[in-house]
Amino acid sequence: MNPHLLANIACGEDNQKEFPEPLLNSYRLDLPITINNVEILPKNGVLNLRSFPLLNNLPWVKVLPDLEPKVNTECWKFPTPQEGIVNYIAPKLLGELNPDNKKIESEPSEEPSEIVDILLEKDLTRVKPLKDMFQFKERLMYLLQPPIEEVFIGKEVSLPFKPFPYQIKGIAFLMPRKSALIADEMGLGKTIQVIISIRLLFRSGLLKNVLIVCPKPLVINWTRELKLWASDLPVEVICGNTEERKVSWNVSNTAVKLVNYELLTRDVLEGVAGNNFYDLMVIDEAQRIKTKESKTAQAVCSVQRERSWAMTGTPIENRHDDLIHIFEFVDPGRVPKDTPPKMLASLTSESIIRRTKEEAAPDMPAKIIQDVFLELTPAQRQAYDLAEKEGVVHLNKLGDTVTVQHVFELVMRLKQICNFDPRTGASSKAEQLLADMEEVQATNSKAIVFSQWVKPLEELASQLKDYNPLMYHGKIPSHQRQGVLDQFKKDPKAHVILMSYGTGSVGLNLQFTNYVFLFDRWWNPAIEDQAINRAHRLGQKSTVFVKRFISQKTIEERIAEVLDAKRKLFADIIDHSGLPSSLGLNEEEIFNLFSCSPRSKKIAA
Repeated sequence: MNPHLLANIACGEDNQKEFPEPLLNSYRLDLPITINNVEILPKNGVLNLRSFPLLNNLPWVKVLPDLEPKVNTECWKFPTPQEGIVNYIAPKLLGELNPDNKKIESEPSEEPSEIVDILLEKDLTRVKPLKDMFQFKERLMYLLQPPIEEVFIGKEVSLPFKPFPYQIKGIAFLMPRKSALIADEMGLGKTIQVIISIRLLFRSGLLKNVLIVCPKPLVINWTRELKLWASDLPVEVICGNTEERKVSWNVSNTAVKLVNYELLTRDVLEGVAGNNFYDLMVIDEAQRIKTKESKTAQAVCSVQRERSWAMTGTPIENRHDDLIHIFEFVDPGRVPKDTPPKMLASLTSESIIRRTKEEAAPDMPAKIIQDVFLELTPAQRQAYDLAEKEGVVHLNKLGDTVTVQHVFELVMRLKQICNFDPRTGASSKAEQLLADMEEVQATNSKAIVFSQWVKPLEELASQLKDYNPLMYHGKIPSHQRQGVLDQFKKDPKAHVILMSYGTGSVGLNLQFTNYVFLFDRWWNPAIEDQAINRAHRLGQKSTVFVKRFISQKTIEERIAEVLDAKRKLFADIIDHSGLPSSLGLNEEEIFNLFSCSPRSKKIAA
């Protein structure tokens, strides 16, 4: 039957009346389609399959990712205060209002919400919108958020331990900021504050992918902390050969990716890392990028990101330019490269948070530092005087061709003699250390010994064999280092661990140790402070005793005098006052160690 006739019958029209043709208009749609090819297989078309250790297998260096990881997120909501919040801080507030501990009977008309309101205004921490937030919606979102403590009290976010009040303030500082430098003193838990902030931002839907960059020795520590404080976040450690890393960078959708500086630099420069964009990029030990011209700094700053967070307890290791270069990552263009030191504070204060142990944890056990001045043994003195005399004569013979490198070589030789006599092996420092270790063992304590070189540590290991010494330095393979630390913590007979500054001064948590010996002095007091704070950190229950060995009437005594006079640099920046240009020794000061004058660069060249 004719379809037009059927339509007419259905519409009740006369059978002789023709049903009008439908009006059809055609439109041409031009939609751009972009296809990105990702090279997954090598050129020969063969994919090599390798096993990946999972997070629960030691050492924790790789997490098997899901192709489509599931992260529970919630939109920002505005709940009423929970009942548990009263039990959390009411006793503290009532104690302040009623110091005599008299029983207070509430009238029936009082409602818990009134107490809650008081508590919210008095004790709790809220995320505050930044001054440069101009969008009304963005400012309102932060203003209407409940206090951070309320999230932890309820069942919204479960944590293994309750954060300290200053850590909650650190979280409130980080969350609204796209540019942040957390510069808390070593041992105050910067890693914990960053992880919790990331976790809360994920739950709020403000983050979808995060890249964390850290030194290679700290990868294990980061995986451990992420598993403890953010077990609901999928984590992948980027490692393996080039093909494996290419898949991790460009194919995996894991929410949190963790990589060390060396691999990031290599993969960015070689194009393996791709052109990915991250909602947040975190760099730990940010002093690694203090040299702007370095490949590491260039690779880190080239990664595309929306938020940039940096972590370091020593943002200024040598000179104020260190902080300027770190801000090239944190907030590019905010601090001009030629900014005078006195203006740094005003330009960076909005993006920096810094707390010392005295401010954050006033009840923390004390740190007692003692400079132990020792006379060289006769054999050491003879070798030292001869080496110094010959060295100075050599410097004078060089005349205008002398360079700072020549002076450094002499300084290093003299410092090594201060440790051990090269001919007899005699050492006044070793004798003092052996005497101190008797006290360490008698009190059933543990000690860390730091040195600039591995050779003195090896010599000390043979002399300290009665105390079951353990070694931790650059020659120890990376996969064995965590086992050394675990043994040092668990073995009651292991009373001392011998560490090099370069390997053991950063990222280790050894708060079960309360004796630290600096067998020789480092060039920079900031590095020494990092080493000391391996033991003096949160969780320490005993006084930490620090002894710095200094050989009298030697180059060590002269270096110590110069460095002690320059320790004010970091405090000067925090106090917004003027500051010297360098924390370490500059060229003129190095020459002055031997009463020499630096030659002009033109002549020396």
